[in-house]
Amino acid sequence: MTILSRLLLALLLLTAPAWAQDEAQPTGTIETEQTAGGDSAIERRIEGILSELEGYEAVRVDVREGIVTFTGEVLTPEAINRLDVLAARVNGVVAIENRVTEDTDVARRLDPVLERFHDRFWQAVAYLPLLVIAIGSGLLVMALGFAFSRWDAPWRRLAPNAFIAEIYRVILRLAFVLAGVVVALDILNATAVLTGLLGAAGIVGLAVGFAVRDTVENFIASVMLSLRQPFRPNDFVDIEGNVGSVIRLTSRATVLLDPDGNHVRLPNSFVFKAKILNYTRNDERRFGFALGIDPNDDLAEARAIGLDTLRALPFTLEDPAPAVWVKDAADSTVTMEFYAWINQRDTDFMVSRGEALRLVMAALTRAGIGLPEPSYRLNLVGGGLPVIDLPDAEARARAVTVSKEETPRKPEPMPKAQDVAADDTITRLVDEERRETERRDLLSEAAPEE
Repeated sequence: MTILSRLLLALLLLTAPAWAQDEAQPTGTIETEQTAGGDSAIERRIEGILSELEGYEAVRVDVREGIVTFTGEVLTPEAINRLDVLAARVNGVVAIENRVTEDTDVARRLDPVLERFHDRFWQAVAYLPLLVIAIGSGLLVMALGFAFSRWDAPWRRLAPNAFIAEIYRVILRLAFVLAGVVVALDILNATAVLTGLLGAAGIVGLAVGFAVRDTVENFIASVMLSLRQPFRPNDFVDIEGNVGSVIRLTSRATVLLDPDGNHVRLPNSFVFKAKILNYTRNDERRFGFALGIDPNDDLAEARAIGLDTLRALPFTLEDPAPAVWVKDAADSTVTMEFYAWINQRDTDFMVSRGEALRLVMAALTRAGIGLPEPSYRLNLVGGGLPVIDLPDAEARARAVTVSKEETPRKPEPMPKAQDVAADDTITRLVDEERRETERRDLLSEAAPEE
């Protein structure tokens, strides 16, 4: 920046106050002669105007040769600036000298405040009857909404369960509360306040929504689960590894009873997004197990024995029929898988699987088909240690062969299947808990199933 430009900037800054002062001064041509009584007329006119304005009681006016001089005190700086604007509008004013200062007396500054409180109090008293009518009308509208929400008949028809019905009731109450507020404000002719209230409520709601995002997500998940209901009471489900029978669905969590009798409480937001495996939805359920068969034995015979044994079990179904196949071949065994179907309404799944496994193993052993454990050959090299051969298939076969000198024994009779009736212990516990907490349960037989 050059020296000339700096000088110009300093000159502008120095002359700025003068411009600000001249801004409120009168403009125009100054007359060469003063009219008779002109100063007195200007003074009387300004004094008359100030007498009608509040806050200028202590201001004095003096006019000489068209120059108006103000002296005295006022309560606010705005009142001082207003004197310049007022005098500049009076015809015949040549210049204005404003010497008015701001009054700092405590008693005088409090007088207008007390006067305003006094005026507003009596204004409120005069407004009281209309206020009572407005509040009464608003409360009447709200009371109607609460009365309608307590009416059970329509909500039982519209809502699939008590939880959704309560949501409908809350929405209805909020609608009537808002209507009551609008009616009251309309009577008071203050509906413009409603815009500010709604804007503030929107900002507060947004902030609260971010703060309780998890709670809101859980609430929405509860609504969706109660509407669709992917499970029923006493359904045996697997929810992302959490296995148990469904006790109830509340507004916050899904409660299960695991096979050990323990309560498992899962947040509904987790349940809604999880993979749900429902074992109870279909009556038929398949069980299966794998057995290692000696590769030196006849695999076709082993398969036939397994099929005949599974078909002969009193608790397996003919349709779908049992199935047996070779799954894999390892170094020392051939893995075969055995599958059969049961009706899980009257047959215990785990007990029936265990019985089928026991009886198939017994049938294969009775037929001389080996069920060997994996065997390994261990070669120890160095140090002069001998080579040790662990029993192989041939050694195992010789071990089970009856020697010529021994008298052959009669084959043992085929064992019978034990009782595999379904155990109702968990079902009974779930029913007892549901009777105790029936009001808080959101599961309903009337709701649609996914």
